[in-house]
Amino acid sequence: MSWGTISEGLAEAVRLILSLDPTVISITLRSIETAGFATFLASIIGIPLSLVLTMKNFPGRGTIKFLFNSLVGIPTVTLGLVLYMLLSRTGPLGHLKLLYSVQGMAIGQAMLILPISVTFIVSALESKMGEVNDLARTLGASETQVALAVLRESFNGVSLAIISSFNRAFAELGIATMLGANITDLTRVLTTAIALETNKGQFGLSFALSLILISVVLLMNYLIRVLQGGET
Repeated sequence: MSWGTISEGLAEAVRLILSLDPTVISITLRSIETAGFATFLASIIGIPLSLVLTMKNFPGRGTIKFLFNSLVGIPTVTLGLVLYMLLSRTGPLGHLKLLYSVQGMAIGQAMLILPISVTFIVSALESKMGEVNDLARTLGASETQVALAVLRESFNGVSLAIISSFNRAFAELGIATMLGANITDLTRVLTTAIALETNKGQFGLSFALSLILISVVLLMNYLIRVLQGGET
């Protein structure tokens, strides 16, 4: 590929973004919707589960934490394969008709990022648990009040976990491809569209979508840096 082709592609990408091209906007919004829903699902499951893992002592607690830690790096195509078999028409969950839908993609991404959410949130909660628990118990707080106090004191760490989870879902490709099939105006998201348009030689659209993808990821990383107390 020549520098001329690259420069032409970048120029076309800038034009598409500045003109608010409907295709670019549609794909971007669908990506945000899918990753946002996935992050919501992972959070409503991950936060209560993390509180239980932090505050309760029960047999197998360490094993469960180890499993979540281990699954942080699970290959997306492996998880995508398992979910495809479950959600396919002949699979045990085929009657739900989630395959090739935004909802199915979001559920798959939620399962991908749940270990990230739980691992990071547990770490954040444990860092505050000792001091907050002792003070709250001294003041006569109930177990629920202690949990809420620990969660409140761990706000930055929990927020970091949620943002990191969104980042992972937003930029993943394997599950989106296997569960969504990259269907135009239905399941096409930034990552799958970039792969398709690159293979078609449509570098202008590929560059435009890539610039948006990178911009969102950088914004999320900036928010993480702010929450960690880094220089802005």
